[in-house]
Amino acid sequence: MKHVSHWIGGKSWPGTSGATGDIYDPATGQVTGTVDFASATEVDAAVSAATEAAAGWRNASLARRAGVMFAFRELVRTHAGELAALISSEHGKVTSDAAGEVARGLEVAEFACGIPHLLKGSYSENVSTQVDAYSIRQPLGVVAGITPFNFPAMVPMWMFPIAIACGNAFVLKPSEKDPSASVLLAELLAEAGLPDGVFSVLHGDAVAVNALLGHPGVAAVSFVGSTPIAKHVYETATATGKRVQALGGAKNHMVVLADADLDNAADAAVSAGFGSAGERCMAISVVVAVDPVADELVGKIAERVARLRVGPGTDERAEMGPLVTGPHRDRVAGYLDSGVREGAVLAVDGRTHPVSGGEPGGFWLGPSILDHVTPDMACYTDEIFGPVLSVVRVPSHDAALDLVNANPYGNGVAIFTAGGGAARRFVSEVTVGMVGVNVPIPVPMAYYSFGGWKSSLFGDTHMHGTEGVHFYTRGKAVTSRWPEPGPGSVSLKFPVSN
Repeated sequence: MKHVSHWIGGKSWPGTSGATGDIYDPATGQVTGTVDFASATEVDAAVSAATEAAAGWRNASLARRAGVMFAFRELVRTHAGELAALISSEHGKVTSDAAGEVARGLEVAEFACGIPHLLKGSYSENVSTQVDAYSIRQPLGVVAGITPFNFPAMVPMWMFPIAIACGNAFVLKPSEKDPSASVLLAELLAEAGLPDGVFSVLHGDAVAVNALLGHPGVAAVSFVGSTPIAKHVYETATATGKRVQALGGAKNHMVVLADADLDNAADAAVSAGFGSAGERCMAISVVVAVDPVADELVGKIAERVARLRVGPGTDERAEMGPLVTGPHRDRVAGYLDSGVREGAVLAVDGRTHPVSGGEPGGFWLGPSILDHVTPDMACYTDEIFGPVLSVVRVPSHDAALDLVNANPYGNGVAIFTAGGGAARRFVSEVTVGMVGVNVPIPVPMAYYSFGGWKSSLFGDTHMHGTEGVHFYTRGKAVTSRWPEPGPGSVSLKFPVSN
């Protein structure tokens, strides 16, 4: 069996805490390895190495920082297949989906290659007589990222390429469920020429997380995960003076108006609802069908679901894999029973969906549809995070908009319609951070920023794009005067522009 250790100071760092966790292959249910869990001692070692490295890295030229990012980009491209295979073996998603994850993470690394342009400040000559003013942005020092199991490569790459390109040192605490991809990324960064200590990886559980949140050497924390943990991260870290961006849970709706192309809408609902077994923070979990299209739409979705091939990631034909753990699979399946008890109709029961080539002990649950769901049901109020699509029927566009806006989450939403006016009004009035028009998963490109509203975000800064650059730097305004030689004068007046 494999064993995964930390990465500190530019090398593998065996754990000293004595605590470890198991790594599973979700397709078989078997333990395939172990991972070291960090104590406060390992956290101190990583932050100390990062602090020492940050002092020199912040003074590295922009050309050198960009050069490391360009080299890292090419190495990730070369090792994309290896990364995808690691993700599939520990997370369970099919390799094509894992490859897509790597590609989307790589886009942020490519964005970070433009750091010389992104860090350009401004300059104003003669704001007063012989006085110039300019602005610069400088790195924070040591920053940390805490990332979830569902995207073990992409979400870390939303964070560290920009943070490092801005001149910071970065400490990553990935999910202990699928830790191997983060170590490979660390090895590729080292091969790209990143100095030792600028990037570290700490594995573990809440002990490591809380040690990072309270560590005085950490200036900022980025987080992606569930809303309760996001709130804990935000409140704990800000209490110690840290800058925090904490992205929480989601309940993403897809509104289908009566004039929509129902075939396109059904394709989108299946793709966005069941890709990666629904374990995406941007997965569509609720289809809001505006009368009178619900019956026809549900029928079209069910037809497509029946044709989905569920199987292990090693099956090139598989379209959906297992869930990440057995307890998570059981929790998700429980919503099928609770939905029926509360009055929903189980239109498609994923527990009976055939699995092609999967081991009986794997964490399998096929795609499921709950129809006639109402907003008071647990399958609607809770973030299920699995392959369960709920269908809510509403009488009008206004009712659909009100339903979405009443939800406490505000991560992503989509509307399917042929009407430009209806779409434009929806975009303007919906209280959600990322909106798709005839696009089911509106994840922004790397040069825009990712993040939701309401209980889907704690903090005021979204990830990657220009907001990411601003999060990992702080502004400094400089007022400069180089007077001509000559007699001076003293004035106690408040300085104003003449």
